[in-house]
Amino acid sequence: MSDTAPDLKRILLTADAVGGVWTYALELSQLLQQQQIQIVLASMGGPLTALQRAAARRIPGLSLYESPFKLEWMEEPWSDLEHAGEWLLELADLTQPDVVHLNSYVHAALGWRQPILVVGHSCVLSWWEAVKGEPAPPAWQRYRSKVARGLHAADQVLAPTQAMLRALQRHYGGFARSRVVPNGRDPALFQPADKHPFIFAMGRLWDEAKNIGLLDMIAPSLTWPVYVAGEERHPTGGHLGYRAVRALGHLSPARLAWWLRRAAIYALPARYEPFGLSVLEAGLAGCALVLGDIPSLRENWDGAALFVPPHDASALRTTLNVLSQDGSRLSELATLARTRALQFTPQQMLSGYLAAYRELLDYREARLEAGESADQTRFARQVSLLNG
Repeated sequence: MSDTAPDLKRILLTADAVGGVWTYALELSQLLQQQQIQIVLASMGGPLTALQRAAARRIPGLSLYESPFKLEWMEEPWSDLEHAGEWLLELADLTQPDVVHLNSYVHAALGWRQPILVVGHSCVLSWWEAVKGEPAPPAWQRYRSKVARGLHAADQVLAPTQAMLRALQRHYGGFARSRVVPNGRDPALFQPADKHPFIFAMGRLWDEAKNIGLLDMIAPSLTWPVYVAGEERHPTGGHLGYRAVRALGHLSPARLAWWLRRAAIYALPARYEPFGLSVLEAGLAGCALVLGDIPSLRENWDGAALFVPPHDASALRTTLNVLSQDGSRLSELATLARTRALQFTPQQMLSGYLAAYRELLDYREARLEAGESADQTRFARQVSLLNG
């Protein structure tokens, strides 16, 4: 029996083609489709790969719309963001969603007729603070202003961890309605296999937040080899190469799952990781976890992983070498990681989002009963944007 709201038939969902938000968007779309909810998926941030496009089209009831528009954190995105906003409003008028679910910030301040949900997966200000150890420079003031305006125009703000929600509140102010909904992944995709003596890491290797450079620094003095998977070239240019770890490049989801199932240790000494989707996948695959000691990863994995300060190469080296030689501890940590990972179920994620969507629909109904039309709602948002 479906537990979705009776009038929730279609959702406009945005996603970018660059990182884990794409994986999250497809996982959620699949779950919502099973509730007979149609998904209009609007992609931005660059062209989709053939694999991404094929994965989206395997989801029944999903309509995919692609665009080349830059994301708000990219270099000089403002013209693209304006055109993307026009495109999204036209798409909403064409498809008539009941809810608009944005996985970015700026476009929440557009003149939408529908209730707006914004999910904060990361942001430049909290990234800069965690990675650089200082506030973002004045060059990001326009970004700060636009993101704050979008967040406060949203009808509800969600985040995958309390740590990420607190970061948004600290940098942009409090929100009238907010909640935490943890991400989930299908455990059937990451069944553990026989483990082999190597360390694995994955993610956007160009992102300093992942701290792969620390692994590269200590790799020559580790007992086991380190394999890393992910894109080394930044979407806006530039390339981070590594010399000591064994770079596998960009892998398909199936190949990533193959490596995770066989890796004895998953290491991510992250400086910033608002949720850690790759850590969840590694935990499901039965890897022993060695993670950066940061609030978001502690929130999810305390008691089920080993933690090291993100800037302490010696601690990371010692932890990995000692663990690689302790078979019983490896087995214990693998069990703890998988047990914890199985708590982040797709069903829990679905329930959280359905509850959020219901609140939005109830909020819309209350406004309509109070005599406010959809056109008045759009006008109010436009005024807010102009006055912001």
